[in-house]
Amino acid sequence: MPRTADAAGSAKPRQRALSGGVGLAEVAAHAGVSEATVSRVINRKYGVSVSTREAVERSMRSLGFAREVRGELVLLLVPDLVNPIFAQLCNAIESELSPHGLRTVLCPVHPGTVQERDYVASLADTGIAGVVFLSSMNTLRNTDPGAREMLESRGIPYVSVNGGFSDAAAPAFSSDDWRAAELAVLHLFDLGHRRIGMCAGPVGNTPADRRVEGFVQVMDRLGLPDPEDFVVRHHYNVEGGRYAAEELIPAGVTAIVAGSDEMALGAVRAIQRRGLSVPGDISVIGYDDSPLLDFTNPPLTTVRQPVDRLAEHTARGIVALIGDRDVPTDEEYLEPELRLRASTGPVRSRGRA
Repeated sequence: MPRTADAAGSAKPRQRALSGGVGLAEVAAHAGVSEATVSRVINRKYGVSVSTREAVERSMRSLGFAREVRGELVLLLVPDLVNPIFAQLCNAIESELSPHGLRTVLCPVHPGTVQERDYVASLADTGIAGVVFLSSMNTLRNTDPGAREMLESRGIPYVSVNGGFSDAAAPAFSSDDWRAAELAVLHLFDLGHRRIGMCAGPVGNTPADRRVEGFVQVMDRLGLPDPEDFVVRHHYNVEGGRYAAEELIPAGVTAIVAGSDEMALGAVRAIQRRGLSVPGDISVIGYDDSPLLDFTNPPLTTVRQPVDRLAEHTARGIVALIGDRDVPTDEEYLEPELRLRASTGPVRSRGRA
């Protein structure tokens, strides 16, 4: 900050002019605090009590001060925007944060790579208010902790979506993946299916591992033998679902639970290429509830991620952290929802596998 000399020749900070010509000293005097405290509130820094922050913000409103946008950016570290579910989550989080004067910056990354650290390093000095790990490095085991450690060293708050950091005291909000698998299997079981397979995401991916656990647990509970033998792990895309289904079909499955809608559509393609029908020969159920599923052939039954509630909880958590308020650090699980369409139906014997 530039410095000037007073009448006695000593140096003192020049008052920073706020909007409308209001200076730090005026806000500080009105709120009964120091100029340094006002500066910390303006820049959303730690070390200010809730009551003091509220007093300063009341003075700002009373004096007609509109907070500058610098320091009000929230980074969304997201795997990609090709998958519609991530685009939905980003839009929903942005809508929740906007009324609080916070703006989002989308940072597409390959989870677990240096991209996440590079985004944080390059943007930290521009005034980041917070960061959301949106199904990025927080979903993987044994990843480079550089991005998270950089945030912690700078006192920048962060939250995680769909998987938390086991060694960090930070909020996490996740769809209940165990429950999602349970909903899918119970629906198929009620339709008479007993040979149920699963196209799951890759090993080491937290949501995928949790869904596999949920699948195996409910299959065991229903008395269905050797559920682990009917789980095939592959990539979260159409090709991954197709390859996984091509392993499950010869095993005589009458239904497939997929780890994502894209995997489910890949499974449908594999089934139809063998001259079989969905759901006549094999039922298929996805996960996410991406847009346009009503228009696939057939329309896809899926387990819906609670996108709106995930966004609401995420925004509430990051806003509270930015405001120096306490937020529970235990991972919170939100209930998914079964969405019935035309890709699942009653079991019937298959004469050709």
